[in-house]
Parts: sequence; C-alpha cells; structure tokens
Amino acid sequence: MILVTPLSVLKKYWQYPSFRGNQEEVIKAVLAKKDTLAIMPTGGGKSICYQVPAMMASGLCLVVTPLIALMKDQVSNLKGRGIFSLAIHSGMKFHEVKRTLENAVHGNFKFLYVSPERLETSLFLEYLPSININLIAVDEAHCISQWGYDFRPPYLRIAAIREILSGVPIIAVTASATSEVQNDIIEKLSFRKGHELFLQTYERPNLSYSVFVPPSKENKLLSILEKVPGSSIVYCKSRKTTREVANLLRLNNINSDFYHAGLSTEERNRKQEEWIQNKTRVICCTNAFGMGIDKPDVRTVIHFDIPEALEYYYQEAGRVGRDGLKSYAVLLYHLSEITNFEEKVALRFPDIKTVKNIYNLLCNFLQLPAGKGEGLLFDFEISEFVERNQVNPILAVNTLKILEQEEILQFNEQFFSPATVEFITAKSSLEDFKVSFPQYSPIITGLLRSYEGILDQPAYIDEFLLARFIHTSKEDVLQKLKELHNYKIIDYTPRKDQPQIYFPKNRVRTDELFINQQNIAKRKKAYVERLEKMVEYADQKEVCRSVFINSYFTGERGKPCGICDVCLSKKQKNLGAKEFESVEKILSESVAVTTDEIHQRTGIPIDKILTVIQFLKDEEEIIFDSFGKISKRN
Repeated sequence: MILVTPLSVLKKYWQYPSFRGNQEEVIKAVLAKKDTLAIMPTGGGKSICYQVPAMMASGLCLVVTPLIALMKDQVSNLKGRGIFSLAIHSGMKFHEVKRTLENAVHGNFKFLYVSPERLETSLFLEYLPSININLIAVDEAHCISQWGYDFRPPYLRIAAIREILSGVPIIAVTASATSEVQNDIIEKLSFRKGHELFLQTYERPNLSYSVFVPPSKENKLLSILEKVPGSSIVYCKSRKTTREVANLLRLNNINSDFYHAGLSTEERNRKQEEWIQNKTRVICCTNAFGMGIDKPDVRTVIHFDIPEALEYYYQEAGRVGRDGLKSYAVLLYHLSEITNFEEKVALRFPDIKTVKNIYNLLCNFLQLPAGKGEGLLFDFEISEFVERNQVNPILAVNTLKILEQEEILQFNEQFFSPATVEFITAKSSLEDFKVSFPQYSPIITGLLRSYEGILDQPAYIDEFLLARFIHTSKEDVLQKLKELHNYKIIDYTPRKDQPQIYFPKNRVRTDELFINQQNIAKRKKAYVERLEKMVEYADQKEVCRSVFINSYFTGERGKPCGICDVCLSKKQKNLGAKEFESVEKILSESVAVTTDEIHQRTGIPIDKILTVIQFLKDEEEIIFDSFGKISKRN
C-alpha cells in the first residue's frame, strides 16, 4: 500500500519536489482539522495550502474568493492537472448555477469556487447540505475586516455557512494583514478553540527597496530601466498615466505596453501574455494588473505614484524577484502628492448628501424606478455615467464603493462572464438542420468536437479559439452563433467584460436611503491612518525599509536588509569620503583587482571596501571578470 502524504500529492499533481516556507506546517494543521489562518507574502503559494489537503480527503473544498478572473484561472489550471473543479459567480444564469450545484452534489469534483455574495442565495443554501464538503477555504481573507483596506460585506456571512457545515475546518489565507485585521479574521470567521496562526516574515532578502523624490519622475524612470535590465512593472495611478508612461518608454526605445481594467478582456489577456513571454519588457499598469500572475523573473517594480496603503505597496512590490535573484522595488513620488492627500480623503469619503445624490443619479441613469430592482444586474459604463451627469469619476467610483459596503448595491469594475452555449434541439433534429443549412455545419461540428458534453449541458466557450479551430474569422463565429440562437438550435449568451451593478434589494427613495455614518467615520479614520503610514514609509530616512514593512504587519522589527536605500545610505555615512575616493580610484585603474588587493594597498577595512563595491555595483559602474576581480566600467 502506498502511503498518501502531502508531499506525494504535491509531486503527483503539481510536480514540485518540495514545499516552500511553512506550507507543509499549514497543511498539517488543516489535516488535523484545525481552523487555520495563513498569512503569506505575494507569490508564497497560498493556494497550495488548501488544495493539497483537499486532495487528501473525500469530498470537495469550498473556496470563497471575490476575484472572478482568478476563479477562472484556478479552475483552468486545476483542470490541466487532472483535477476537476467548478465555479459560481455573479453574472451566471439561474439554470447555470443550478447545474453547477447539481454537479457539485453528484459529480467527481474536488473544488467549488464561489464568490462571497453567492453564499447567501436561497439556491446555494438549498443545495449546500447535500454537498460533501471537506474544507472551507477563504481567499483574500482580509476582505472580512471592516477596518482593513478592502472590506467586502458578504464575507461577514461566511460564519453562517459554518453553522450548516458543522465540523468542517476552515483555512483563511491572505498576503497581508496587520495584527488588528488578523484578530478580525479569526473573530468574524468563528475560529474554534485550538486554531492555528501562521505568519511568514515580510522580509525579502533579495529585494532592494528604495524611494526617490526626483525633479523629473520620467527621467528617473528611464535611468532605472536603463541601469537594470530585464522584465519590469510600472504601477500608475490612472489609466491615462499608463498610456502616457508606456508611450514615453517606447519613444526612448524601451519595449513597453499599457494595461488597465478599461480594456477588453481579449486585449488584457493579449498584453498580459506578451509580457509574461518577454515579448514586452515593461508593462505600465494600474493596480488591476498582477493578481494571480506568477512571473518569477521580474527585476524591477516601479511605482510612478505613491499608493494609498502599505498593504497595496507590499503586494504590488512583491511581484518582483520571485526567482530569488537581486531585484528592485522603487517608489517615485512628488511632495505635491502628499499635500494633496486631504483632497484624496475628501474624494474617498464624500459627505452623505453627495452619496445620496449619486445614488439617485445612478438609479435614474439605469432607469430603475423606486420599489424595483431586487435581483437585477445591469451593464454599467461608468465613463458614460460621469459624462452625462458631470460627476468626478473618482468621486463616482468611491461613492459606489460606499454604497457597496452599506450593502445597497454591488459594483464590479472588472466583471467577466465567459460565453455559454447550450444545445436546445434534439440530436436528430440537429442533423436535419445541418443538411438543410450546410453553412452552419462547420461551427456546429466545431462546438461538438471542442466542448465535450455540450449536447447534454451548457458549456463555457471561447469564441476566438473556436474561430481559430474552424479556420474562420471571429466576426463570422459571433454572427453564426447569434443566428443559431435565433433558429433555437442553441441558447447562446455572449461573453461580457464590462463593469456590472447588481441590486440585492429594491431601489428606495433618496430621502429614505439609510447610510451608517458611524461606520463610515471609522473606515475613514482607518483609511487616513493607512495613508499616514504610507507617507511615513516614503518620507523617513532612518529605518531600514524592510524593517519598517515587517514592523507594520507583524509588530516585530526584524533585521536590517543591508541593501535598501536607507541601509546603503547609513553604510556610506560610516565611510569617509577619502576612503570612498581611494577605493574608487583603484577600481578606475586599467588592471582589475580583488577586495583583498584593495585592502593591502589602502589599509581600509574589508567591510568598508564591500560597502563601496555594493554602491558602485547598484549604480552599475563596475564589472566583475570570470575570476571575481573588479574594475570600473568604461
């Protein structure tokens, strides 16, 4: 008998030779049926911590995640490993959700991914007791905290699911959470006695953090990318800035592209794939980019604007250097960005009168009368809304987020719903139709060959892959799918990739709209505190960047990294100007030297020589030959 162990499961399905960090300890806690909170840095392999134990037990794992795109990627990745998974998210039709839940009850599936708002629906609750669930996994667990940086109210109802699934352990995972948010997660998810907390250090030994306040951000950005070769991400505050920065880089012969949530799904996928394959060197993007991407060879992550919280900064900067090689996280900012924070707070938390006014404008824009709307989902083009109503776009988005946190509506900026096809005619009638209308035969045959089981149940399809498969244009496929729908041969729902607004309850009259001002005031206070801590990180020059970050999240200082701008500056202060010049002069000579030779000639201590060498190396002013000898670059 072959003993099934976490490592054997890892090797069989993921082909990894060993676990990373404390993954194995987390998995053992889950297998011991302990409620578990695991906080791991971006790229730390959080999903492995619930996927491996779920594979070791009968039944399936219920995964709660707000990220529809990540759901889609995870289901696809698991399928590629021979692990069958399901997903339920907003935008799916009633019969699609029902069929998925029936598959969860009766099929041989190991994972069911669910968006948090779906947990509350009567249909889901009806099927839940019949599903053999072995584990509840809560991804992006920080979303449960009202005082965290990404609060989502439906997360608060996850604990109610636990009452139905008594005895089923829960694992909550996130990349970043302060001690206050950690306590909130444990409390709100009703962790049982004896629960486990796993907290990895936030230190990244290969990552050099630095902050610059340059006269010209553009020139500094070009200088960094010229000095540090390799793949890069440049985070920008707005969609417009992503385009402008990408154009600037291209004008300076740096291969770059831009990315933001306003692009079509096809465009986003193409741009992302070209960057992953190193066809594009630099991707200039908003924070819509990066989630779920594991590209190990990113050498620089540069923030062109200061983020609103260290949580955002750490997650985004953490996408650099996952291969363990020396990498750089650089923050560029102007003092004007800090002085404008008061304006930013006002836009982030408008007064109640403004909130009610925008709610009224929104309902009128969607032509939704008072007393109607419960359960309705609307396509929503925010640019059209702000233009028609002359509303500040940032103010509009933030107001929608307040209305979402007050559970008045749900706003999804990056909604994506794949196309679905279901054959609604009998097989015999389908053959007759192909004879009578031969122009549709290729696309019908293509659907039947590409999507197994499509005659018996709805299938998610990719219109563009289908077009490639049957050697025609995507426009032709889209047209023929619509025509087959009209002939009642198939039920076809085109894919959607535009923002959506969902109303969980009917529209109320504006004067009857209740907003909990006390909760908003607390969230505003927490937001201001996060802004202030982000400014402190950028502005201070005394504490190692890595120590500052580790202290913020864990309360523990940790050890100085030795390679951030603060650490290097301190080393240089301990180094006399004459000592620096002496080392640099020897390195400028035509003959390459070793550190020992420099020490013998100057008498300067080795540690000070290494400080000079590290500085000149970071500035790319020196080169090393195959024997390890050093000389100044010509």
